[in-house]
Amino acid sequence: MEKICVAVRVRPAVTVSEDTTVNGTYWKVEENRISLHKSNGTPIPGISYAFDHVFDESCTNSRVYELLTKDLIHAAVEGFNGTVFAYGQTSSGKTFTMNGAQNDRGIIDRAVKDVFNKIHKIYDREFLIRVSYMEIYNEEINDLFAEENQKLPIHESLERGVFVSGLKEEIVSDAEQVLKLIQGGEVIRHFGETSMNARSSRSHTIFRMVIESKGKDANSSDYSSSDAIRVSVLNLVDLAGSERITKTGAGGVRLKEGNYINKSLMVLGNVINKLSDEAKQRGHIPYRDSKLTRILQPSLGGNAKTSIICTVAPEKLHVEETKGTLLFASRAKRITNCAQVNEILSDAALLKRQKLEIEELRKKLKGSRAEVLEQEILKLRNDMLKYELEREKLEMELEEERKSHKERDQCIKEQQMKTDNLNTRVNSSDGDKSSSQEQNDGKQSLEEFSGNNIVFQDVFGTPTFKAAPNAFVGKRSNYSRVRDFSPLPNTYNNVADEDTWLKMNRGFVADLDSIQMTPAREFQSFPSSDVTLGYSTENYKVEVQNLKRQLDLVLEEKNELEFIKEERAMAIL
Repeated sequence: MEKICVAVRVRPAVTVSEDTTVNGTYWKVEENRISLHKSNGTPIPGISYAFDHVFDESCTNSRVYELLTKDLIHAAVEGFNGTVFAYGQTSSGKTFTMNGAQNDRGIIDRAVKDVFNKIHKIYDREFLIRVSYMEIYNEEINDLFAEENQKLPIHESLERGVFVSGLKEEIVSDAEQVLKLIQGGEVIRHFGETSMNARSSRSHTIFRMVIESKGKDANSSDYSSSDAIRVSVLNLVDLAGSERITKTGAGGVRLKEGNYINKSLMVLGNVINKLSDEAKQRGHIPYRDSKLTRILQPSLGGNAKTSIICTVAPEKLHVEETKGTLLFASRAKRITNCAQVNEILSDAALLKRQKLEIEELRKKLKGSRAEVLEQEILKLRNDMLKYELEREKLEMELEEERKSHKERDQCIKEQQMKTDNLNTRVNSSDGDKSSSQEQNDGKQSLEEFSGNNIVFQDVFGTPTFKAAPNAFVGKRSNYSRVRDFSPLPNTYNNVADEDTWLKMNRGFVADLDSIQMTPAREFQSFPSSDVTLGYSTENYKVEVQNLKRQLDLVLEEKNELEFIKEERAMAIL
């Protein structure tokens, strides 16, 4: 277990009139500590930070590389994963630190040359190096070695870990070849002008070197299954800088780019915060919230040696941004990684897979010059790598197609099951309806079938009650008294017929007295055949006679009106 190496680099100040005020503040560097002071030299309490290295304005890229990065590069050649990245606000010197200038080469340039210098001094191992270069622009991964490869997906496997599918890789033999590839990639990379920087990086870039090595056996040129291949991954990352819209004056495309940059850097900060907590309090680490953190997942709290360079601007108007960067660096300093040499015994290593083909080519070209031989070998290696990447891409597409077919078949099966269940229910409902239509009359008392219910089991195993054939679904309790006024409308069918009730309740028989109903309506329901509502036979006869008398009076009045009408018609004629 070892902690991440964190350094802070202060870029040279830019002369601004506001910073020359008497009440101004400035950052002071003392050995490995940086602190904020007032203009009179008094330190401000609580704003002082210590790191592994603190570089002032006069420091060069050469010194930064020697103290911070060189040991990590040598460890990568020996089989350890390594990552170096620069973090800070826009225009604070990240790209200058990583890429450098003509008179002061950056970390990437120095690291590439140092890797090949180190390899040439190791005589007992054979090396194979392949490189790739990508950018994350607006949360989309683009290949800087092949402009047509855009919006590449991220995958993960047991053998390769987290990797970008479809990313072009080149097998290289010297540093000049690598630097030429990087120069071509920089032409494709997204840059833009803002109020703070004439050439601002609008994307994160990751330059990756995969270093494979195998011990040479003087007695045999073949690779046995027990031979171990060391495979290490070196990531050199140039992050885009966080920015405030009020300072950059961004709008339109620049505003959109800035939003994506700030979002990915915020996720990186969240990951750093989580990793800096104790293991018990850590919880979920949101690596997948950003493609940047997803790709760098092994380098953050994983199997890698990691160095972070936090660049800051010393001007007074950037004090708050500088504080944020220093807080990020302080949290990152508490992260521990578990780096170890990566050895592969299977045929997953490219070096082992290509060994036999290379040996056959050497035999065929044995009489040629050594330079021609190496060029042919390098060409063959790149052709083989290209074919393998294409095969890998086709395999992934085939696997995704299989998954989609599987999901589609599963969806069809589920829909078929739903259709079968629906047909079964419809058939059951039709059977119940036909049986209910065979009733001779519908005036049976509800109490007659209160004990005729049978139990059935639905598809989920829930016990329910289904009414017996020729029976009403609703029933009254046997102990309830007959009401003077019914809580239901006169027409029972207006509430729910048997079919509707069964579909809604799956055969459950409800007790009408247990249902919360609206207040009773002021009219009487039709009484049952065996229930009286207080009317005697004599009263009924008297009421009928009264109605007959009223009917006779109405008929007589009608006849008189017709007679008068006829007389008036005759008088007119």
